[in-house]
Amino acid sequence: MFRPMRREKQQVSAADCRAVLQTAKRGVLSVHGENGYPYGVPLNFVFDAQTDTLYFHAAKEGHKLDAIRQNDKVCFTAWDDGYKQPGDWAWHVTSVVAFGRARLVDDPQESDRFLRALAQKYFPPEEDVEAELARHAARVQMIAVQIEHMTGKLVHEK
Repeated sequence: MFRPMRREKQQVSAADCRAVLQTAKRGVLSVHGENGYPYGVPLNFVFDAQTDTLYFHAAKEGHKLDAIRQNDKVCFTAWDDGYKQPGDWAWHVTSVVAFGRARLVDDPQESDRFLRALAQKYFPPEEDVEAELARHAARVQMIAVQIEHMTGKLVHEK
């Protein structure tokens, strides 16, 4: 159902893909947008490695939610910070492309758990997490993407 990666010599393992998803700060969620145009939106996310599920937050309405309601098939791309070898000007960067199905999280416990995990990833002091949740949690819709297929690639950007 999914194409094999064309540049297979650059392909990284599933474990490497999961490591990138655990540590990457941001990614781009791509959905089927309006009028046949794709819609890719950069966003914060958290990855549950036990279930290979990505979690995002959104407002209770908007382009992203409308698109997911119309077609739940999505693509998510993330990448690491990369590294340079001593004496080399070019970066080595690992990227991950994940395909899956998105769903709106209706279970309050699941929503709270992953909204809290998301807040802890981006607002490390616990008092900041609690303050953010108290201010915004009621206005948030959590989205889960169950990964069906993912590939990763390490490129040397020369």
